[in-house]
Amino acid sequence: MESDLQDYWGVGPKTAARLTEALGEADAVRAIESADVSALVDAGVSPGRATRILRRATGGGDAERFATDDARDVYKRVLETAAEFALTRRARDRIRVLTPLADADAREARLDAVFDAVETWRELDEREREAAIAAFEEHDSRDGGERAAVETALALVDAGLDSGAFAAFADIDADALRDAADALRYRDGDGVRDGYDDRLDDLRERAAAVERLERDALGVLEDVRSGDLRGPDEFREAVVEHVADVTGVGPARIREHAATDAADAADFVSGTLRSLADALRADAASREDSVRADLDSAVAEADADVEAATEAVPDVAFTVSLARFAVAYDLTRPAYTDDAALAVAGARNLGLRASGASVQPVTYALGDHDLAGPPVGDRVAVLTGANSGGKTTLLETLAEVATLAVLGLPVPADHAVVGRFDRLVFHRRHASFNAGVLETTLRSVVPPLARDGRTLMLVDEFEAITEPGSAADLLHGLVSLTADHDALGVYVTHLADDLDPLPGRARVDGVFAEGLSPDLALEVDYQPRFGVVGRSTPEFIVERLVANADDDAERDAFETLQGVVGDAE
Repeated sequence: MESDLQDYWGVGPKTAARLTEALGEADAVRAIESADVSALVDAGVSPGRATRILRRATGGGDAERFATDDARDVYKRVLETAAEFALTRRARDRIRVLTPLADADAREARLDAVFDAVETWRELDEREREAAIAAFEEHDSRDGGERAAVETALALVDAGLDSGAFAAFADIDADALRDAADALRYRDGDGVRDGYDDRLDDLRERAAAVERLERDALGVLEDVRSGDLRGPDEFREAVVEHVADVTGVGPARIREHAATDAADAADFVSGTLRSLADALRADAASREDSVRADLDSAVAEADADVEAATEAVPDVAFTVSLARFAVAYDLTRPAYTDDAALAVAGARNLGLRASGASVQPVTYALGDHDLAGPPVGDRVAVLTGANSGGKTTLLETLAEVATLAVLGLPVPADHAVVGRFDRLVFHRRHASFNAGVLETTLRSVVPPLARDGRTLMLVDEFEAITEPGSAADLLHGLVSLTADHDALGVYVTHLADDLDPLPGRARVDGVFAEGLSPDLALEVDYQPRFGVVGRSTPEFIVERLVANADDDAERDAFETLQGVVGDAE
């Protein structure tokens, strides 16, 4: 049973009509099934909507697993980062529409394919890598058709890339594929492109030349009459010679189509040209049919090899693209568990890595895990400490690890243990303070905790959106809900002292500032210390202000604050 466009999520009557008009219904269905974002965008669908449609149509899981805008932002960002390493437009589109894989076997299978490709990519030398990239990029086409696949496969085979991740090309008959490539290069719809057959090209050129004269029959008549003509026979012969000179058609062939029943000179010229043009078009069509049959035969003779290339090229491009992403960011294979756990050792934030910033790897864990260092069993952590201490970055890193793992992709950590979770709630600190923001935030972060299944809560400075007097009470309630509902959570806050006592299976961790660098930048140890409240150490900030004071009066004032802060500490 054929699919109807409106059977796909997000494709209503207007979108279906737009796609049908631009692509045709069959090609529109094919574009959706093959995750061709570019085709939908070219047809007038917005990029965001096209991506959402294709994620629903092609995904093996539910993208709604990302329960907040911030969680969805991380989801989109990690896919965009991976897509930067795509070897083809089709591979890029497939990466962009990846969705969570609920089935553990599916996640492991995807990881197997990616890490097989990682091993292959790491074994290639620079020349071989450049050859692989060129093979995909030089023959890339949006429709991912037979010709592009065949030419890509040939380029890979010619470069000696037929093992490991490229093993699908090892058994391909390169000679048969080369003949098929020539044929595919010149097939055009149901016809034949120029440049393959000299006779066909010549017929087309002469037919076109006669057609041009036919459209300007009066001009031909004037040119012929400008000569010294002494009767009808000389006029007819002059027409023949003029047409032969301009078009290259032999005089004998032109005489065959001379109009014998013309009413006058103008009728003779137009009738002759019309008959000759019809005959040449027929000759060209007949020759094209014959040449096309030869091309089809060449493709058919290599049918198995063409099919193998057409199936292999998109899949190899996809897995090798992901392998390049994994190699570029030193990503590793996550270990999965059904237990409530999220644990990372040597984790690195992808966004910081992409920007070229120096990154201090961190180790952190929740739940039951086998990592050395972090406590085992705590479901909830309250993360405290230094301003600009990387607390928000740690939340983002944990969100990245959880997101990539559920997509069946490698993660930015030396080692990671990722348990099953049904929803990810990630909430960044928002610099707004009113009742509307509080209500919206609570509606976003609380319902996922109340639903069946396990939720991963990553919440940054919840207290920033409400009054200080109630912030601690609300935050304590969120921590308690997380601990009581088979969930995992990290809550970044400066109110740790106000949350005591914490519910069972919850702990406090701290990030500490260590001093000022010679250029007066705050130095922070980004690795949290477990079981202790971190301090923002404002004395370092005041010390910097003292050092940078513009005059003695200003310096004295800051030194007064420095003494107060020191006493408080």
